[in-house]
Amino acid sequence: MTTQTAALDDRARRRSIGFLNWAHFLDHYVILIFPTVVIGLEAVYGRSYGELLVLSTAAFTAFGLFALPSGWLADKWSRRNMIALYYFGTGICCALVGVSDSFETLAIALFGVGLFAAIYHPVGTPMIVDAAVTRGRTMAFNGICGNIGVSIASGCTALIASALGWRYTFFIPAIVFVLSGFAYLKFVPDTGRRVVQAPDQDVALSKALTVAVVILFLILAFWVGLVFNALTIMLPKLVEQRVAADISLAKVGVLATCVFLCGGMAQFAMGRAVERVVPHLIMSVIAAIQVLGILAAYYTTGWWLLPSLALAVAAIYGQVTVNDIVLARYAPPAWRGRIYAIRFALIFTMAGPAALGIGWLYDRGGFNVVLGVGTLIAVLGALNTFAISMLVNGVEKRRKAERREAQRQRAQALPQPAE
Repeated sequence: MTTQTAALDDRARRRSIGFLNWAHFLDHYVILIFPTVVIGLEAVYGRSYGELLVLSTAAFTAFGLFALPSGWLADKWSRRNMIALYYFGTGICCALVGVSDSFETLAIALFGVGLFAAIYHPVGTPMIVDAAVTRGRTMAFNGICGNIGVSIASGCTALIASALGWRYTFFIPAIVFVLSGFAYLKFVPDTGRRVVQAPDQDVALSKALTVAVVILFLILAFWVGLVFNALTIMLPKLVEQRVAADISLAKVGVLATCVFLCGGMAQFAMGRAVERVVPHLIMSVIAAIQVLGILAAYYTTGWWLLPSLALAVAAIYGQVTVNDIVLARYAPPAWRGRIYAIRFALIFTMAGPAALGIGWLYDRGGFNVVLGVGTLIAVLGALNTFAISMLVNGVEKRRKAERREAQRQRAQALPQPAE
């Protein structure tokens, strides 16, 4: 390969990563537009918050369920073309949401948004892994792009709705998605080649222990998915109702964005922490902090609610990051892709039941009931996390002892200076 060809390949690789980071940002942004818009739709449709929020159940359910077939289709057809389909399909469905004038058409259009948005994670994540040269740094930045999308979705949506009306909160992203799709097709060729092979950075476990850890991780994805999606969906309404009286939609969005940004900062911190402390211990500590954060949100109102929510969101976001690292540490390389695909499907599929559950519980007891049930689910997730840590702790201790012994033997083997 000539130097010029290598330079062209490197530029193409960088462009691909850039578009995938942008796609990750848009993916998390678009799926959280409606939970903010729904606050203003109560007056438009004369329906309760709970009834309106149920409409988003279809989108969140599709976002999770279609992760598995999207990954399969990408492997059979083309990952690059699937990302193009993601851009165009999500954009068109956003436009359909904006023009919807009935509950039925709104629900169908939101389902379409969820269906096409489901393409990104099972397709884009393997593409990032393949294209990355410095994999850890590249994957970390890609994750941050997605979290920025979550963080600013409430604020941007609220500002657009206040200035132009709720329909433009979908029209503007629709234009961005479609233009991004055309740019992606123009600047990212479909090479069909795997650039870098995945490294084997796992800790060896016995077969029985590996199966037990993987099963517990998949069960944990269920609890994490419920808590993660529930808090991100209900946070704008929770801030609007319990922080201050007569707060505007724009201010609700800004405050929600500030809370979500705490999660992004937590992910930076977790990336540094796992370099110094065994990840499974950090995972357990964060799970406990998550319970405390949600419990604090249950008991606080007014401006004191914001730090409680910030603590809960930081723990939830941090836990998602550390869980991915821990899972990669113990899952065999041959299983890793399939395990992550199932994990994504479980986490995101829980958005549907979370939205449905929030609406049902809210109409029957308000946010006290919602947060009470959320605390119980977080406790179950923490117990699940502790079980994983207990299973792998013995292996980690033996591994550490073996490393110390190996270092001691190497030190003894070094020639001693003559006296």
